[in-house]
Amino acid sequence: MADIKIAGIMRAGAYSPNHIGNDAAIFNIVADQLRKRGCEVSIYSEEQFIAGEVKEKIIVNMCREQQSIAKLQQLEDAGCLVINSGYGIENCTRERMTRILIGSDIPYPESLMVNTNEGVIDAMNRLGMDRVWIKRGDFHAMHKEDVSFVRHADEAQEVLQEYFLRGIKRAVINRHLEGDLIKFYGVADTDFFYWFYPFEAGHSKYGHEAINGAARGIKFSEDALKDICARACQELDVKIYGGDCIISSEGEIRIIDFNDWPSFAPCREQAGPYIAKCILSAIKQNKKK
Repeated sequence: MADIKIAGIMRAGAYSPNHIGNDAAIFNIVADQLRKRGCEVSIYSEEQFIAGEVKEKIIVNMCREQQSIAKLQQLEDAGCLVINSGYGIENCTRERMTRILIGSDIPYPESLMVNTNEGVIDAMNRLGMDRVWIKRGDFHAMHKEDVSFVRHADEAQEVLQEYFLRGIKRAVINRHLEGDLIKFYGVADTDFFYWFYPFEAGHSKYGHEAINGAARGIKFSEDALKDICARACQELDVKIYGGDCIISSEGEIRIIDFNDWPSFAPCREQAGPYIAKCILSAIKQNKKK
């Protein structure tokens, strides 16, 4: 495998809110795992990638910059192997993710997709949506204010106005789901899957885990959770993924967030070899084409 040259592109710090160290840690673990398997891995920043410094034809990345994603897509179209796909990364932006998951019949909260300068009070009242989450729809969250929990339609309208004044044109409104909050991590085409209760573990990005509070340990099917996540990663076109779901009091599972290449913070040592295995498998498949 010494002839396998891989470009590893780190995530820009602005897109690792409260997780810069964790994101770098999992990426470096994977790079080391690939080197142990005989690959040559060169690490670049997103700034170097955008500047055109990457020449390798195999690109493993945690990119989030809009310019980076567009460039990844161009390289994919030109025949480069890109993991995660630039198209998959774009699919994990909120509005696209919502449309894809709902359109694929993957369990997901009832949602409205709106312009931030439009009135939503009537629509929310008509649907009986009061406690909701408002999330920027155009791109990945960068700040705590990009995800907002509100308790009634009038407050939702005020938050949307704030989004509009900040230059965010589109937003997704998700119905708030009661139940146990679970965070999960997975790697496509491998047996790796890990889940835990983030509130109990003190694992947080913006502190929103406190809304649902401590988990009650509601029973659910882990096989069903794995199946839902496997379907979601296939529809969204991401191989290395993570996210959040809610388990209702009846044990029903619904995804509320799905991310391309998260930090794997509580399980990165276990996940690293599986991510490397996934990448090498994709390289072998690509060579057969």
